[in-house]
Amino acid sequence: MRVLGIETSCDETGVAIYDQYQGLLVNKVYSQNMLHADYGGVVPELAARDHTRKIIPLIISTLKQVHLESKDIDGIAYTAGPGLIGSLLVGATIARTLAYAWKIPAIDIHHMEAHLLAPMLEKKAPEFPFVALLVSGGHTQLVSASHIGEYKILGESLDDAVGEVFDKIAVLLGLKYPGGAVLSKMARKGISDRYVFPRPMTDRPGLNFSFSGLKTCVVNTIMFSAHDVQTYADIARAFEDAIIETLGIKCRRALEQTGLKCLVISGGVSANHALRAYLLKMMYALKGSLFYPRQEFCTDNGAMVAYTGLMRLKAGLFSDLSILVRPRWSLEVLARIK
Repeated sequence: MRVLGIETSCDETGVAIYDQYQGLLVNKVYSQNMLHADYGGVVPELAARDHTRKIIPLIISTLKQVHLESKDIDGIAYTAGPGLIGSLLVGATIARTLAYAWKIPAIDIHHMEAHLLAPMLEKKAPEFPFVALLVSGGHTQLVSASHIGEYKILGESLDDAVGEVFDKIAVLLGLKYPGGAVLSKMARKGISDRYVFPRPMTDRPGLNFSFSGLKTCVVNTIMFSAHDVQTYADIARAFEDAIIETLGIKCRRALEQTGLKCLVISGGVSANHALRAYLLKMMYALKGSLFYPRQEFCTDNGAMVAYTGLMRLKAGLFSDLSILVRPRWSLEVLARIK
């Protein structure tokens, strides 16, 4: 059984094919970073138009690369939400149209479930149950995962997502969008403890996050500090330290609350080396395990969609021909795979 996965939730066009026995056959991603760089963030209308231009050629080249035809595909999985509605509609329309023409099922996939299951693409994969930290440009969530499709939200951001804050601070430090990864490189040259920023909502019980106050604090510091390379590196270091420690404190609380010893991190921000190092050290002290996908599977991609689609297709979980997307969609309402 083979599934074609299509990802168009935001600003990456991803197409992949996952085989039940051979694993991932091919994974292609087209990034729109250059398109949105001049605006300092994703422009929804431009994103949707670019998906429209790129998706068909990307599907064709994906099939050609592994010498497959439509008759070799058993299902098409596509991201149905959450995400930008225009971008979601591009992927949903293409997936539904091809599924109808090829007479195969189409499987609507939850974007964050796909991220949560991305570590399953690795040879050493986590086993259920586990706690997942999902950190991306649009989401920051702590999730208790008991089984595929059985999730409980333990905590989430009340305002800005971690990836969003990284990119906004990066722009203020003179870095081009998307600047999260570049900010992390800058932080490595920063002097520790020259600046100390708050660890928001860690002085009170609960597992929710809030990063707007931290963002404001950093913005004010940038405005009233010297505008030189070392100062910017020191601010970047203090900002990243605050984010990482905040995430770490909440992860520890989630593990203690659930009694679990396995932590999964996924999403674009999970590629951050400093975050991985901090959580690896924490899990070693807790005698637990940390799992995360390789960097190419951290950002939005078709591989995680294809894998999730295969799991749901095998369980007979696919929907009718209607083109339905969900810009907002809770993980907790998904159907559990038996």
